[in-house]
Amino acid sequence: MSQYKPRLIDKQIENSLKAYGAINIVGAKWIGKTWAGRKHAKSEFLLMDPSGNYQNRRLAETDISLIFEGEAPRLIDEWQEVPEIWDATRYKCDEDGVKGKYILTGSTVLPKKKLDKIKHSGAGRIKKLKMYPMSLYESGDSSGDVSLKDIYNNKVKSKKTRDINLKDIIKLVLRGGFPGSIDVPFDEAIKLPKEYIKEIIDTDINRISDSKRDLNKMMLLLRSLSRNESTTSSIAKLRSDIQGVDNLDIDVKTITEYLEDLSKLYLIENQLPFNSNIRSSMRVKQMEKRHFVDPSIATSLLNMTVDMCVNDLLTFGFFFEAMVVRDLRIYAEANNWNLFHYQDYDGNEFDAVVEIEDGNYIAFEIKLGAGQIEEAANNLIKVSNIIKEKGGNPPKSLCVICGLSNAIYTRSDGVIVIPITALKD
Repeated sequence: MSQYKPRLIDKQIENSLKAYGAINIVGAKWIGKTWAGRKHAKSEFLLMDPSGNYQNRRLAETDISLIFEGEAPRLIDEWQEVPEIWDATRYKCDEDGVKGKYILTGSTVLPKKKLDKIKHSGAGRIKKLKMYPMSLYESGDSSGDVSLKDIYNNKVKSKKTRDINLKDIIKLVLRGGFPGSIDVPFDEAIKLPKEYIKEIIDTDINRISDSKRDLNKMMLLLRSLSRNESTTSSIAKLRSDIQGVDNLDIDVKTITEYLEDLSKLYLIENQLPFNSNIRSSMRVKQMEKRHFVDPSIATSLLNMTVDMCVNDLLTFGFFFEAMVVRDLRIYAEANNWNLFHYQDYDGNEFDAVVEIEDGNYIAFEIKLGAGQIEEAANNLIKVSNIIKEKGGNPPKSLCVICGLSNAIYTRSDGVIVIPITALKD
């Protein structure tokens, strides 16, 4: 495991193995679940090992008890290929109550016909942990000078950070956070998201669906989601977009079912709306902000290049926001905090909200250029004041996350400014 890059989820894995009989690491394909499981396991059983014509899978289907033989923690990778493993794991955890016995990993949610084979939830025995692609801090592209806790506690120390240019930021977005892309030349790294989508379309979609899918329509939906990255576009808007751009009609029911499929593959990771602690008289929109699990998926689907991004910074701004949101989600969940966005019917919004366990929250604006910091800071203050005037709970901290900034500082109005390449959990 000398090549293993530490992940923020490692600490959660360690803590959960002390408290539960088993853990279940879920998330999209190719994000490093197996490697993370191996890091913490002392033995393993790989369901999708192709040796012996998938001998391990046949063994699990023939005598499921044999897969549990091995030193604990024992990794059981892609367990969903034999759904009966779930109930068997729960039973093995109940046998003696010993903690940290098994590490399950899975990259899909089971279709209904397989889900029906599971009789018990695993509550109290099997802890679910969700994993994501690598953040900039995990990939080594963020210095980690400032943590979310620093921002929350308003303990950010001013500091000059390294200079970063526009093309550097663009390359971070196009490359994405899949571990296989991190330490390879950029021209090779940007091929991985294309291979990823091809694998999803060619192999996974119809494996996890209860009925046959039209793969052409699925691809059109994926491209529409790319064009609507970091927006609150409704299903009706997606349908209209497909009709207008691709000149093909697709009904709302089909879009809804296909979005469920993409969720089962952990391919989309939308930002939920925030209002639980606002408690003001303002009407808050309840629409999710659309995101892929990694921005490189969207840019790959649209065949974006560095030059195309340079020549269309308005569009690239949405993809940059998606990268920042990806990182904020990873950093927030590493602290057992939650990520949302805020938008009301009067047009007031925060690009991102991180809710703390005590019910307070941090409000974020996300801007690519340093020239947008003033506008972003003013918006944070304005919306915060409106929430307070309406009887709501305003943010405890206000922060602008910027792409092209080379300094960490707190403005005279109290708004914190952080380059994305200086942030960590």
